Amino acid sequence: MKLLRAVAVLAPSVFVVMVAACARPAPDTRPPFTVVEASIPEMQRAMAEGRTTSREIVTQYLTRIGLYEDALNAAVSINASALAQAEVLDQERAAGRIRGPLHGVPVALKDNILTKDDLPTSGGMLAFKHFMAPYDATLVTNLRNAGAIILAKSNLSELAGWFGSDRRPGGYSASAGQSYNPYDPRANDDGTPVLEVSGSSSGVGVAANLWSANVGTSTGGSIEGPSNANMLVGIRPSTGRISRYGIVPLTLDQDTAGPMAKTVTDAAIMLGAMEGAAVDPLDPRTSECVAPPNRDYTPFLKADALKGMRIGIPRAGIYEARQFPGRARPFAGLKPDEAQSMADAIAALTAAGAEVVDPADLPSMIATDAAKNLTSHNICQLASDGTAADDLCSNVLRYGMKRDFNLWLATLGNSAPVKTLGELRQWNAAHEAHGAMRYGQGRLDTADAVDLEKGRARYERNRSEDLQLTRQEGLDAVITAHKLDALMFPESGGANYATKAGYPIVVVPFAMVANYADGAKGSPDRVRPYGVSFVGGHCEDPKIVGIAYAFEQATRKRVPPPISRTNH
Repeated sequence: MKLLRAVAVLAPSVFVVMVAACARPAPDTRPPFTVVEASIPEMQRAMAEGRTTSREIVTQYLTRIGLYEDALNAAVSINASALAQAEVLDQERAAGRIRGPLHGVPVALKDNILTKDDLPTSGGMLAFKHFMAPYDATLVTNLRNAGAIILAKSNLSELAGWFGSDRRPGGYSASAGQSYNPYDPRANDDGTPVLEVSGSSSGVGVAANLWSANVGTSTGGSIEGPSNANMLVGIRPSTGRISRYGIVPLTLDQDTAGPMAKTVTDAAIMLGAMEGAAVDPLDPRTSECVAPPNRDYTPFLKADALKGMRIGIPRAGIYEARQFPGRARPFAGLKPDEAQSMADAIAALTAAGAEVVDPADLPSMIATDAAKNLTSHNICQLASDGTAADDLCSNVLRYGMKRDFNLWLATLGNSAPVKTLGELRQWNAAHEAHGAMRYGQGRLDTADAVDLEKGRARYERNRSEDLQLTRQEGLDAVITAHKLDALMFPESGGANYATKAGYPIVVVPFAMVANYADGAKGSPDRVRPYGVSFVGGHCEDPKIVGIAYAFEQATRKRVPPPISRTNH
Protein backbone atom coordinates (compact mmCIF):
# COMPACT_ATOMS: atom_id res chain seq x y z
CA MET A 1 0.00 0.00 0.00
CA LYS A 2 2.85 2.37 0.87
CA LEU A 3 4.44 1.53 -2.50
CA LEU A 4 1.19 2.31 -4.35
CA ARG A 5 0.81 5.59 -2.48
CA ALA A 6 4.43 6.43 -3.30
CA VAL A 7 3.81 5.71 -6.99
CA ALA A 8 0.63 7.79 -6.90
CA VAL A 9 2.53 10.67 -5.32
CA LEU A 10 5.43 10.39 -7.75
CA ALA A 11 3.35 9.82 -10.86
CA PRO A 12 2.57 13.47 -11.60
CA SER A 13 6.24 14.37 -11.20
CA VAL A 14 7.33 11.50 -13.39
CA PHE A 15 4.77 12.55 -16.02
CA VAL A 16 6.08 16.13 -15.94
CA VAL A 17 9.65 14.89 -16.34
CA MET A 18 8.64 12.62 -19.22
CA VAL A 19 6.78 15.45 -20.97
CA ALA A 20 9.70 17.78 -20.43
CA ALA A 21 12.05 15.19 -21.88
CA CYS A 22 9.86 14.77 -24.93
CA ALA A 23 9.64 18.55 -25.37
CA ARG A 24 13.38 19.11 -24.99
CA PRO A 25 14.79 20.69 -28.17
CA ALA A 26 17.34 18.84 -30.19
CA PRO A 27 20.91 19.53 -29.14
CA ASP A 28 22.61 22.48 -30.86
CA THR A 29 25.03 20.90 -33.33
CA ARG A 30 26.46 24.22 -34.49
CA PRO A 31 30.16 24.76 -33.71
CA PRO A 32 30.97 26.94 -30.69
CA PHE A 33 30.86 30.66 -31.40
CA THR A 34 34.24 32.21 -32.20
CA VAL A 35 35.17 35.85 -32.60
CA VAL A 36 37.59 34.99 -35.41
CA GLU A 37 36.26 36.75 -38.52
CA ALA A 38 32.88 37.26 -36.81
CA SER A 39 30.93 40.31 -37.93
CA ILE A 40 29.06 42.63 -35.60
CA PRO A 41 25.65 41.29 -36.80
CA GLU A 42 26.88 37.74 -36.22
CA MET A 43 27.92 38.65 -32.67
CA GLN A 44 24.57 40.26 -31.99
CA ARG A 45 22.69 37.27 -33.38
CA ALA A 46 24.76 34.81 -31.32
CA MET A 47 24.15 36.80 -28.13
CA ALA A 48 20.42 37.12 -28.87
CA GLU A 49 20.19 33.34 -29.41
CA GLY A 50 22.07 32.60 -26.20
CA ARG A 51 24.97 30.93 -28.01
CA THR A 52 27.45 33.34 -26.46
CA THR A 53 27.61 36.33 -24.15
CA SER A 54 29.38 39.64 -24.22
CA ARG A 55 31.60 38.36 -21.41
CA GLU A 56 32.59 35.35 -23.48
CA ILE A 57 33.30 37.56 -26.51
CA VAL A 58 35.52 39.83 -24.43
CA THR A 59 37.28 36.77 -22.99
CA GLN A 60 38.02 35.41 -26.46
CA TYR A 61 39.42 38.75 -27.61
CA LEU A 62 41.57 39.07 -24.49
CA THR A 63 42.91 35.57 -25.14
CA ARG A 64 43.85 36.51 -28.69
CA ILE A 65 45.52 39.70 -27.45
CA GLY A 66 47.56 37.55 -25.08
CA LEU A 67 48.56 35.24 -27.94
CA TYR A 68 49.48 37.81 -30.59
CA GLU A 69 50.23 41.15 -28.95
CA ASP A 70 53.95 40.45 -28.57
CA ALA A 71 54.27 39.90 -32.32
CA LEU A 72 52.02 42.78 -33.42
CA ASN A 73 52.18 45.44 -30.68
CA ALA A 74 48.70 46.54 -31.70
CA ALA A 75 47.57 47.94 -28.35
CA VAL A 76 48.82 50.74 -26.13
CA SER A 77 46.55 49.81 -23.22
CA ILE A 78 43.79 47.31 -22.34
CA ASN A 79 40.63 48.08 -20.39
CA ALA A 80 40.89 46.23 -17.06
CA SER A 81 37.14 46.75 -16.49
CA ALA A 82 36.07 45.21 -19.81
CA LEU A 83 34.82 41.92 -18.32
CA ALA A 84 32.85 43.69 -15.62
CA GLN A 85 31.30 46.02 -18.20
CA ALA A 86 30.41 43.02 -20.37
CA GLU A 87 28.62 41.38 -17.45
CA VAL A 88 26.51 44.50 -16.92
CA LEU A 89 25.57 44.53 -20.59
CA ASP A 90 24.71 40.82 -20.45
CA GLN A 91 22.41 41.51 -17.49
CA GLU A 92 20.76 44.33 -19.42
CA ARG A 93 20.21 42.04 -22.40
CA ALA A 94 18.66 39.38 -20.15
CA ALA A 95 16.31 42.05 -18.80
CA GLY A 96 15.26 43.01 -22.31
CA ARG A 97 17.20 46.27 -22.53
CA ILE A 98 19.33 46.75 -25.65
CA ARG A 99 21.19 50.04 -25.74
CA GLY A 100 21.90 50.05 -29.45
CA PRO A 101 23.53 48.23 -32.39
CA LEU A 102 26.82 47.71 -30.54
CA HIS A 103 25.34 46.30 -27.32
CA GLY A 104 28.07 44.13 -25.77
CA VAL A 105 30.48 44.46 -28.71
CA PRO A 106 34.16 45.22 -27.88
CA VAL A 107 35.84 47.90 -30.01
CA ALA A 108 39.14 49.79 -29.83
CA LEU A 109 40.00 53.47 -30.17
CA LYS A 110 43.04 55.06 -31.69
CA ASP A 111 45.00 56.32 -28.70
CA ASN A 112 44.38 59.99 -29.47
CA ILE A 113 40.69 59.76 -28.52
CA LEU A 114 39.96 60.77 -24.93
CA THR A 115 38.36 58.36 -22.47
CA LYS A 116 37.69 59.48 -18.91
CA ASP A 117 37.60 56.40 -16.70
CA ASP A 118 38.79 53.15 -18.21
CA LEU A 119 41.91 53.88 -20.22
CA PRO A 120 44.67 56.47 -20.44
CA THR A 121 45.03 58.59 -23.57
CA SER A 122 48.58 59.16 -24.77
CA GLY A 123 48.30 60.46 -28.33
CA GLY A 124 51.47 58.39 -28.71
CA MET A 125 53.42 60.84 -26.54
CA LEU A 126 55.61 59.42 -23.79
CA ALA A 127 54.70 62.41 -21.62
CA PHE A 128 51.03 61.33 -21.76
CA LYS A 129 51.57 57.57 -21.47
CA HIS A 130 49.60 57.32 -18.20
CA PHE A 131 47.38 60.38 -18.64
CA MET A 132 43.76 59.92 -17.58
CA ALA A 133 41.59 62.43 -19.41
CA PRO A 134 39.06 64.57 -17.50
CA TYR A 135 36.28 63.87 -20.03
CA ASP A 136 35.13 61.49 -22.75
CA ALA A 137 35.32 62.49 -26.38
CA THR A 138 31.84 63.05 -27.81
CA LEU A 139 32.18 60.04 -30.10
CA VAL A 140 33.07 57.86 -27.09
CA THR A 141 29.88 58.93 -25.34
CA ASN A 142 27.95 58.01 -28.49
CA LEU A 143 29.64 54.60 -28.68
CA ARG A 144 28.91 53.84 -25.03
CA ASN A 145 25.28 54.88 -25.55
CA ALA A 146 25.14 52.40 -28.43
CA GLY A 147 26.33 49.64 -26.08
CA ALA A 148 29.97 49.34 -27.12
CA ILE A 149 32.72 48.21 -24.77
CA ILE A 150 35.96 50.15 -25.22
CA LEU A 151 38.29 47.18 -24.98
CA ALA A 152 41.60 48.83 -25.86
CA LYS A 153 43.47 51.82 -27.17
CA SER A 154 45.24 50.94 -30.40
CA ASN A 155 48.75 52.00 -31.29
CA LEU A 156 49.28 54.87 -33.71
CA SER A 157 51.88 57.01 -35.35
CA GLU A 158 52.63 59.52 -32.63
CA LEU A 159 50.49 62.67 -32.76
CA ALA A 160 48.65 61.40 -35.83
CA GLY A 161 51.96 61.20 -37.70
CA TRP A 162 53.12 64.75 -36.95
CA PHE A 163 56.29 63.75 -35.11
CA GLY A 164 59.91 63.08 -35.78
CA SER A 165 61.67 63.69 -39.07
CA ASP A 166 60.65 62.75 -42.59
CA ARG A 167 62.23 59.31 -42.11
CA ARG A 168 60.03 57.93 -39.34
CA PRO A 169 57.97 54.76 -39.95
CA GLY A 170 54.19 54.58 -39.72
CA GLY A 171 52.76 52.90 -36.65
CA TYR A 172 55.47 54.06 -34.25
CA SER A 173 54.82 55.93 -30.99
CA ALA A 174 57.05 56.75 -28.05
CA SER A 175 54.32 55.50 -25.71
CA ALA A 176 54.11 51.99 -27.18
CA GLY A 177 56.82 51.49 -29.81
CA GLN A 178 56.41 50.00 -33.28
CA SER A 179 53.37 48.05 -34.45
CA TYR A 180 53.59 45.36 -37.14
CA ASN A 181 51.36 44.20 -39.97
CA PRO A 182 49.62 40.83 -39.38
CA TYR A 183 50.02 39.96 -43.08
CA ASP A 184 53.80 39.92 -42.50
CA PRO A 185 54.78 40.84 -38.92
CA ARG A 186 58.54 40.57 -39.45
CA ALA A 187 60.86 43.41 -38.48
CA ASN A 188 63.87 44.74 -40.35
CA ASP A 189 67.20 44.89 -38.52
CA ASP A 190 66.44 48.42 -37.33
CA GLY A 191 63.06 47.42 -35.91
CA THR A 192 61.00 48.98 -38.68
CA PRO A 193 58.29 46.74 -40.20
CA VAL A 194 58.99 44.70 -43.32
CA LEU A 195 55.39 45.34 -44.36
CA GLU A 196 54.20 48.87 -43.61
CA VAL A 197 51.18 49.35 -41.38
CA SER A 198 50.82 52.73 -43.14
CA GLY A 199 49.44 55.94 -41.72
CA SER A 200 48.81 56.79 -38.12
CA SER A 201 45.72 54.74 -37.22
CA SER A 202 46.14 51.11 -36.30
CA GLY A 203 44.11 48.60 -38.27
CA VAL A 204 46.34 45.81 -36.98
CA GLY A 205 44.08 44.66 -34.15
CA VAL A 206 40.97 44.50 -36.33
CA ALA A 207 42.70 42.49 -39.04
CA ALA A 208 44.10 40.07 -36.44
CA ASN A 209 40.74 39.73 -34.67
CA LEU A 210 41.90 41.26 -31.40
CA TRP A 211 38.72 43.42 -31.34
CA SER A 212 35.75 43.77 -33.65
CA ALA A 213 36.41 47.25 -35.07
CA ASN A 214 38.62 50.27 -34.52
CA VAL A 215 38.00 54.01 -34.47
CA GLY A 216 40.76 55.77 -36.37
CA THR A 217 41.36 59.41 -37.20
CA SER A 218 42.40 60.96 -40.49
CA THR A 219 44.01 64.29 -41.29
CA GLY A 220 45.75 63.35 -44.54
CA GLY A 221 44.95 59.65 -44.97
CA SER A 222 45.42 57.94 -41.59
CA ILE A 223 42.23 55.93 -41.83
CA GLU A 224 42.56 55.23 -45.52
CA GLY A 225 46.21 54.11 -45.56
CA PRO A 226 46.09 51.71 -42.59
CA SER A 227 42.79 50.24 -43.82
CA ASN A 228 44.36 49.50 -47.20
CA ALA A 229 47.55 48.09 -45.62
CA ASN A 230 45.60 45.75 -43.32
CA MET A 231 42.95 44.69 -45.87
CA LEU A 232 40.14 46.46 -44.05
CA VAL A 233 37.19 48.66 -44.85
CA GLY A 234 37.87 52.21 -43.71
CA ILE A 235 35.41 55.09 -43.79
CA ARG A 236 36.72 58.63 -43.60
CA PRO A 237 33.41 60.51 -43.37
CA SER A 238 32.75 64.06 -44.47
CA THR A 239 34.51 66.41 -42.07
CA GLY A 240 31.96 67.44 -39.46
CA ARG A 241 29.80 64.33 -39.63
CA ILE A 242 31.44 63.03 -36.45
CA SER A 243 32.33 65.39 -33.61
CA ARG A 244 36.05 65.96 -33.15
CA TYR A 245 35.67 67.18 -29.56
CA GLY A 246 37.96 65.15 -27.35
CA ILE A 247 40.41 64.07 -30.06
CA VAL A 248 44.06 65.13 -29.86
CA PRO A 249 44.20 67.40 -32.91
CA LEU A 250 46.62 67.82 -35.76
CA THR A 251 44.54 70.48 -37.47
CA LEU A 252 40.78 70.90 -37.18
CA ASP A 253 40.75 72.08 -40.79
CA GLN A 254 41.12 68.43 -41.84
CA ASP A 255 40.81 66.17 -38.77
CA THR A 256 38.01 63.65 -38.45
CA ALA A 257 37.40 60.26 -36.88
CA GLY A 258 36.06 57.24 -38.74
CA PRO A 259 35.56 53.47 -38.42
CA MET A 260 37.86 50.66 -39.56
CA ALA A 261 36.37 47.18 -39.80
CA LYS A 262 36.50 43.89 -41.70
CA THR A 263 33.30 44.56 -43.68
CA VAL A 264 31.36 47.53 -45.00
CA THR A 265 28.41 46.46 -42.85
CA ASP A 266 30.47 46.61 -39.65
CA ALA A 267 31.96 49.97 -40.63
CA ALA A 268 28.50 51.36 -41.44
CA ILE A 269 27.16 50.24 -38.05
CA MET A 270 30.12 51.88 -36.35
CA LEU A 271 29.67 55.10 -38.33
CA GLY A 272 26.04 55.40 -37.28
CA ALA A 273 26.91 54.74 -33.64
CA MET A 274 29.68 57.36 -33.65
CA GLU A 275 27.59 60.08 -35.27
CA GLY A 276 25.62 62.41 -33.04
CA ALA A 277 21.85 62.75 -33.25
CA ALA A 278 22.19 66.54 -33.12
CA VAL A 279 24.75 69.27 -33.59
CA ASP A 280 27.54 69.09 -30.99
CA PRO A 281 27.98 72.63 -29.60
CA LEU A 282 31.60 71.69 -28.87
CA ASP A 283 32.27 71.14 -32.59
CA PRO A 284 30.40 73.62 -34.81
CA ARG A 285 31.26 71.68 -37.99
CA THR A 286 28.80 68.97 -36.93
CA SER A 287 26.13 71.23 -38.42
CA GLU A 288 27.41 70.60 -41.96
CA CYS A 289 25.88 67.15 -42.60
CA VAL A 290 22.49 65.73 -41.59
CA ALA A 291 22.51 62.24 -40.12
CA PRO A 292 20.40 59.59 -41.86
CA PRO A 293 17.17 58.57 -40.07
CA ASN A 294 17.99 56.99 -36.70
CA ARG A 295 21.70 57.43 -37.55
CA ASP A 296 21.36 54.14 -39.44
CA TYR A 297 23.43 53.56 -42.57
CA THR A 298 22.37 49.94 -43.04
CA PRO A 299 19.34 50.78 -45.27
CA PHE A 300 21.88 52.01 -47.85
CA LEU A 301 23.61 48.62 -47.92
CA LYS A 302 22.06 47.09 -51.04
CA ALA A 303 23.83 44.54 -53.20
CA ASP A 304 22.52 46.19 -56.37
CA ALA A 305 23.46 49.74 -55.36
CA LEU A 306 25.97 50.02 -58.23
CA LYS A 307 23.32 49.65 -60.91
CA GLY A 308 23.12 52.91 -62.86
CA MET A 309 25.82 54.59 -60.75
CA ARG A 310 28.33 56.64 -62.74
CA ILE A 311 31.85 55.91 -61.45
CA GLY A 312 34.77 57.97 -62.74
CA ILE A 313 38.32 56.69 -63.25
CA PRO A 314 40.87 59.49 -62.64
CA ARG A 315 43.71 58.08 -64.71
CA ALA A 316 46.21 60.90 -65.24
CA GLY A 317 48.79 60.99 -62.48
CA ILE A 318 46.90 58.44 -60.39
CA TYR A 319 46.65 55.31 -62.54
CA GLU A 320 49.00 56.31 -65.34
CA ALA A 321 52.43 57.95 -65.48
CA ARG A 322 52.59 61.72 -65.55
CA GLN A 323 55.22 64.43 -65.42
CA PHE A 324 54.02 67.23 -63.17
CA PRO A 325 54.92 70.93 -63.46
CA GLY A 326 57.31 72.68 -61.11
CA ARG A 327 59.32 70.65 -58.62
CA ALA A 328 56.74 67.94 -58.03
CA ARG A 329 58.15 64.45 -58.50
CA PRO A 330 56.92 62.59 -61.60
CA PHE A 331 54.59 59.62 -61.16
CA ALA A 332 55.75 56.44 -62.89
CA GLY A 333 52.29 54.91 -63.00
CA LEU A 334 50.95 51.80 -61.33
CA LYS A 335 53.15 48.70 -61.35
CA PRO A 336 51.92 45.89 -63.63
CA ASP A 337 50.22 43.84 -60.91
CA GLU A 338 48.64 46.99 -59.44
CA ALA A 339 47.38 48.06 -62.87
CA GLN A 340 45.92 44.59 -63.46
CA SER A 341 44.20 44.76 -60.07
CA MET A 342 42.55 48.06 -60.99
CA ALA A 343 41.54 46.72 -64.41
CA ASP A 344 39.84 43.85 -62.61
CA ALA A 345 38.13 46.31 -60.24
CA ILE A 346 36.82 48.36 -63.17
CA ALA A 347 35.53 45.19 -64.80
CA ALA A 348 33.75 44.32 -61.55
CA LEU A 349 32.06 47.73 -61.55
CA THR A 350 30.76 47.16 -65.07
CA ALA A 351 29.58 43.65 -64.25
CA ALA A 352 27.66 45.03 -61.26
CA GLY A 353 25.78 47.46 -63.49
CA ALA A 354 27.76 50.67 -62.99
CA GLU A 355 28.42 53.12 -65.81
CA VAL A 356 32.19 53.60 -65.85
CA VAL A 357 33.44 56.96 -67.11
CA ASP A 358 37.04 56.38 -68.15
CA PRO A 359 38.95 58.61 -68.06
CA ALA A 360 37.52 61.19 -65.67
CA ASP A 361 40.64 63.20 -64.90
CA LEU A 362 40.86 65.75 -62.12
CA PRO A 363 41.57 69.27 -63.47
CA SER A 364 44.02 70.08 -60.68
CA MET A 365 45.95 66.89 -61.42
CA ILE A 366 46.45 67.60 -65.13
CA ALA A 367 46.98 71.39 -64.91
CA THR A 368 50.24 72.46 -66.58
CA ASP A 369 50.63 75.54 -64.36
CA ALA A 370 52.32 74.53 -61.10
CA ALA A 371 50.20 77.01 -59.13
CA LYS A 372 47.07 75.20 -60.30
CA ASN A 373 48.35 71.64 -59.92
CA LEU A 374 47.74 69.98 -56.54
CA THR A 375 50.98 68.00 -56.71
CA SER A 376 52.98 71.24 -56.36
CA HIS A 377 51.19 72.09 -53.11
CA ASN A 378 52.80 69.55 -50.82
CA ILE A 379 52.91 69.96 -47.03
CA CYS A 380 55.34 72.56 -45.70
CA GLN A 381 57.40 70.86 -43.01
CA LEU A 382 61.14 71.33 -43.40
CA ALA A 383 61.97 74.97 -42.56
CA SER A 384 63.15 75.26 -38.96
CA ASP A 385 61.82 78.79 -38.44
CA GLY A 386 58.20 77.94 -39.18
CA THR A 387 58.08 79.80 -42.48
CA ALA A 388 57.17 78.07 -45.71
CA ALA A 389 59.96 76.31 -47.59
CA ASP A 390 58.61 77.59 -50.90
CA ASP A 391 55.75 79.67 -52.19
CA LEU A 392 53.47 76.78 -53.16
CA CYS A 393 53.69 74.34 -50.26
CA SER A 394 50.76 74.33 -47.83
CA ASN A 395 51.35 75.62 -44.31
CA VAL A 396 47.94 74.42 -43.09
CA LEU A 397 49.06 71.40 -41.05
CA ARG A 398 51.83 72.97 -39.01
CA TYR A 399 49.91 76.21 -38.48
CA GLY A 400 46.86 74.22 -37.38
CA MET A 401 49.01 71.96 -35.18
CA LYS A 402 50.21 74.85 -33.04
CA ARG A 403 46.83 76.59 -32.94
CA ASP A 404 44.65 73.56 -32.23
CA PHE A 405 47.02 71.51 -30.06
CA ASN A 406 47.43 74.38 -27.62
CA LEU A 407 43.66 74.93 -27.54
CA TRP A 408 43.17 71.20 -26.83
CA LEU A 409 45.70 71.29 -23.99
CA ALA A 410 43.72 74.11 -22.41
CA THR A 411 40.64 71.82 -22.15
CA LEU A 412 42.54 69.37 -19.93
CA GLY A 413 42.91 71.66 -16.91
CA ASN A 414 45.64 71.14 -14.36
CA SER A 415 45.89 67.38 -14.94
CA ALA A 416 47.81 67.72 -18.21
CA PRO A 417 51.55 66.97 -17.94
CA VAL A 418 52.34 69.94 -20.23
CA LYS A 419 50.41 73.13 -20.97
CA THR A 420 51.76 74.12 -24.41
CA LEU A 421 53.40 72.61 -27.47
CA GLY A 422 56.60 74.34 -26.40
CA GLU A 423 56.50 72.59 -23.03
CA LEU A 424 56.00 69.24 -24.76
CA ARG A 425 59.10 69.84 -26.86
CA GLN A 426 61.07 70.69 -23.72
CA TRP A 427 59.77 67.59 -21.95
CA ASN A 428 60.74 65.39 -24.89
CA ALA A 429 64.24 66.85 -25.01
CA ALA A 430 64.66 66.24 -21.28
CA HIS A 431 63.53 62.63 -21.66
CA GLU A 432 65.30 61.77 -24.91
CA ALA A 433 67.29 59.03 -23.17
CA HIS A 434 64.00 57.37 -22.21
CA GLY A 435 62.82 57.19 -25.83
CA ALA A 436 60.73 60.36 -26.05
CA MET A 437 62.11 61.30 -29.45
CA ARG A 438 63.67 58.28 -31.14
CA TYR A 439 63.09 59.86 -34.54
CA GLY A 440 63.61 63.43 -33.41
CA GLN A 441 60.87 66.04 -33.22
CA GLY A 442 61.46 68.13 -36.30
CA ARG A 443 57.77 68.43 -37.14
CA LEU A 444 56.99 69.69 -33.64
CA ASP A 445 59.83 72.19 -33.89
CA THR A 446 58.55 73.64 -37.15
CA ALA A 447 54.97 73.81 -35.87
CA ASP A 448 55.98 75.52 -32.63
CA ALA A 449 58.08 78.03 -34.57
CA VAL A 450 54.97 79.29 -36.38
CA ASP A 451 53.87 82.79 -35.34
CA LEU A 452 50.09 82.49 -35.34
CA GLU A 453 49.59 86.20 -35.94
CA LYS A 454 52.31 86.82 -38.51
CA GLY A 455 51.63 83.52 -40.24
CA ARG A 456 47.86 83.87 -40.45
CA ALA A 457 47.72 85.42 -43.91
CA ARG A 458 49.91 82.67 -45.37
CA TYR A 459 47.82 80.01 -43.63
CA GLU A 460 44.54 81.48 -44.90
CA ARG A 461 45.89 81.65 -48.44
CA ASN A 462 47.10 78.07 -48.29
CA ARG A 463 43.81 76.82 -46.86
CA SER A 464 41.93 78.59 -49.65
CA GLU A 465 44.28 77.04 -52.23
CA ASP A 466 43.79 73.56 -50.77
CA LEU A 467 40.02 73.90 -51.04
CA GLN A 468 40.17 75.39 -54.51
CA LEU A 469 42.37 72.60 -55.85
CA THR A 470 40.54 69.72 -54.19
CA ARG A 471 36.98 71.03 -54.51
CA GLN A 472 36.28 73.59 -57.26
CA GLU A 473 39.16 72.47 -59.51
CA GLY A 474 39.19 68.92 -58.22
CA LEU A 475 36.35 66.70 -57.04
CA ASP A 476 33.48 69.12 -57.62
CA ALA A 477 34.70 69.90 -61.14
CA VAL A 478 35.03 66.30 -62.33
CA ILE A 479 31.86 65.11 -60.58
CA THR A 480 29.84 67.93 -62.17
CA ALA A 481 31.40 67.67 -65.62
CA HIS A 482 30.76 63.92 -65.92
CA LYS A 483 27.66 63.71 -63.71
CA LEU A 484 29.46 61.22 -61.46
CA ASP A 485 28.25 59.54 -58.29
CA ALA A 486 31.80 58.69 -57.19
CA LEU A 487 35.39 58.25 -58.34
CA MET A 488 37.40 55.08 -57.81
CA PHE A 489 41.09 55.42 -56.88
CA PRO A 490 43.79 52.76 -56.46
CA GLU A 491 44.25 51.72 -52.81
CA SER A 492 43.97 54.89 -50.63
CA GLY A 493 44.95 57.19 -53.51
CA GLY A 494 41.93 59.45 -53.12
CA ALA A 495 42.97 60.58 -49.64
CA ASN A 496 44.91 63.67 -50.72
CA TYR A 497 41.76 65.06 -52.33
CA ALA A 498 39.17 63.83 -49.82
CA THR A 499 40.98 64.90 -46.65
CA LYS A 500 41.67 68.47 -47.79
CA ALA A 501 38.22 68.87 -49.33
CA GLY A 502 36.53 67.24 -46.33
CA TYR A 503 34.63 64.78 -48.55
CA PRO A 504 33.84 61.11 -47.79
CA ILE A 505 36.12 58.28 -48.87
CA VAL A 506 35.66 54.54 -48.30
CA VAL A 507 38.45 51.97 -48.73
CA VAL A 508 37.44 48.42 -49.69
CA PRO A 509 39.80 45.38 -49.77
CA PHE A 510 40.35 43.90 -53.20
CA ALA A 511 43.69 42.24 -54.00
CA MET A 512 47.18 41.23 -52.96
CA VAL A 513 50.17 42.60 -54.87
CA ALA A 514 53.94 42.37 -54.55
CA ASN A 515 55.66 44.02 -51.60
CA TYR A 516 58.79 45.59 -53.06
CA ALA A 517 60.24 46.74 -49.73
CA ASP A 518 63.90 45.78 -49.27
CA GLY A 519 63.24 43.60 -46.23
CA ALA A 520 60.69 41.53 -48.13
CA LYS A 521 63.00 40.50 -50.96
CA GLY A 522 63.61 36.78 -51.14
CA SER A 523 60.68 35.95 -48.88
CA PRO A 524 57.97 33.61 -50.17
CA ASP A 525 55.26 35.80 -48.60
CA ARG A 526 56.40 39.18 -49.95
CA VAL A 527 52.93 40.40 -50.78
CA ARG A 528 50.78 43.23 -49.47
CA PRO A 529 47.07 44.11 -49.43
CA TYR A 530 45.86 46.37 -52.20
CA GLY A 531 42.36 47.81 -52.18
CA VAL A 532 40.35 50.51 -53.87
CA SER A 533 38.85 53.74 -52.55
CA PHE A 534 35.61 55.46 -53.50
CA VAL A 535 35.32 59.25 -53.12
CA GLY A 536 32.14 61.31 -53.41
CA GLY A 537 30.74 64.76 -52.77
CA HIS A 538 30.43 66.51 -49.42
CA CYS A 539 27.90 64.86 -47.05
CA GLU A 540 27.15 62.12 -49.59
CA ASP A 541 28.42 59.52 -47.14
CA PRO A 542 25.31 57.28 -47.33
CA LYS A 543 25.62 56.98 -51.12
CA ILE A 544 29.38 56.26 -51.00
CA VAL A 545 28.91 53.66 -48.26
CA GLY A 546 26.24 52.02 -50.42
CA ILE A 547 28.54 51.98 -53.46
CA ALA A 548 31.34 50.46 -51.38
CA TYR A 549 28.99 47.77 -50.05
CA ALA A 550 27.78 46.79 -53.51
CA PHE A 551 31.38 46.57 -54.74
CA GLU A 552 32.36 44.47 -51.72
CA GLN A 553 29.45 42.08 -52.27
CA ALA A 554 30.24 41.77 -55.98
CA THR A 555 33.91 40.96 -55.37
CA ARG A 556 34.39 39.55 -51.83
CA LYS A 557 38.19 39.68 -52.09
CA ARG A 558 39.23 40.19 -48.46
CA VAL A 559 41.61 37.47 -47.26
CA PRO A 560 42.27 37.22 -43.49
CA PRO A 561 45.91 37.30 -42.36
CA PRO A 562 47.49 33.94 -41.53
CA ILE A 563 47.20 34.40 -37.75
CA SER A 564 43.43 34.91 -38.10
CA ARG A 565 42.87 31.60 -39.83
CA THR A 566 42.92 29.73 -36.53
CA ASN A 567 40.19 29.74 -33.92
CA HIS A 568 42.25 30.48 -30.84
